[in-house]
Amino acid sequence: MKTTYIQPIRQMSLYIILSILCVSASWAHELKNASFSEFLISEFIEFNGRVVDSQTGNGIASAHISIYGSNISTVTNSDGYFSLKVPDDMLKANVTISFLGYKSKTISLSSFSTENNRIELEESVEELSEVNIFKGGNARGLVKTMLDNRDSNYLNEPTHMKAFYRETIRRGRRNVSLSEAVVDIYKQAYSTKKKDDIALFKARKSTDYKRLDTLALKLRGGPFNTLYVDVMKYTEFVFQPNELDRYKFSFDQPTKINNRYIYVIDFSEINHDDPWYYGKLYIDAENSTLVRATYKLNVQNRLAASEMFVKSKPKRAKVYPVDVSYQVDYRESNGKWYYSYGNALLEFVVNWKHKLFNSHFTINSEMVITDWAPISSTVKPSGDFIKPSVIMVDDVSGFRDTDFWGDTNIIEPEKSIQNAIEKIQRQLKRNE
Repeated sequence: MKTTYIQPIRQMSLYIILSILCVSASWAHELKNASFSEFLISEFIEFNGRVVDSQTGNGIASAHISIYGSNISTVTNSDGYFSLKVPDDMLKANVTISFLGYKSKTISLSSFSTENNRIELEESVEELSEVNIFKGGNARGLVKTMLDNRDSNYLNEPTHMKAFYRETIRRGRRNVSLSEAVVDIYKQAYSTKKKDDIALFKARKSTDYKRLDTLALKLRGGPFNTLYVDVMKYTEFVFQPNELDRYKFSFDQPTKINNRYIYVIDFSEINHDDPWYYGKLYIDAENSTLVRATYKLNVQNRLAASEMFVKSKPKRAKVYPVDVSYQVDYRESNGKWYYSYGNALLEFVVNWKHKLFNSHFTINSEMVITDWAPISSTVKPSGDFIKPSVIMVDDVSGFRDTDFWGDTNIIEPEKSIQNAIEKIQRQLKRNE
């Protein structure tokens, strides 16, 4: 039994319960004592556009867009579209667009139009020289150095972050639920074992419960699911420095980002008796800093995987995950790296007794840091912290408020999501 890993995994477990989800009405109201008042901006300009591959014209998902000289940033959606809100006193600043495997580009905001900006990134085909490849030594040794350098490479003081969180649920190919929130993250120094805190600033949700087939979904953790993928803060959730012999490590094809060489390390747990982790680590060749990690949990052992993720379920249903995937990105500012983007994806199947067809659900959660500033350890947040067991609740009015998000940088909505939510809105309106 993996006593080291089972408990952390359960902190991102799925509760399956038969009955419509009931939640406290208090969550339908915005928190009055918003704890991010120092970040709010009275005047801003919004720029929209798309980041694409210069050769194929295809959109680049999760490309980072940041204002040079500030902590303001966002990421593109799955089709490469972005929305960037900038204070009106920073309109002469430069914007940096970057993505692994592509040459970064820096553009002056003065050359942007407010709509339909098209930014082309060229693929980086330059490879690490043989000397640079072996500079990192053996792959396991490089990973150990990466973990040993955590305290010096990452933020070593409490940090107040502003983030945008999104959680979508699909049944088959149909979108049935969308939750979004602006949250305050009180991130602890990477050198401490203190866990991060999250306070809700604004939230909204719309769900078509009829399409959930009376099976209500309670994803434990909400925004915490995407925060816990920060493997440099919560290393024990995947592996620990003194237990690296549990894994097999090997070098993959290197790449570049922001003109920096990046080692790519493939890793996989050796013991396959229980669900096991495997994936890729992207490590800066100069200072052995993790800049990205993509990893999965192998869930071919359905019984063991179901025991990990399913807390309770109807007796006549079999529930098991078929895909569990995670991604975390880090950004650098003034020589220190910090968590900037997290994504957690869970696909699972529900087999009902005496039913010919099963139900397939996909839950995708993502969070992007849009601004941050260091804070004193003595500062007491004015907002209310949420618990890892929190559920995003229905707040239909939020979707009808065109000024709901104000100057907050969010991930550009996907057309399919928007169309689905509009249909949900109409349905809910008819039922009012």
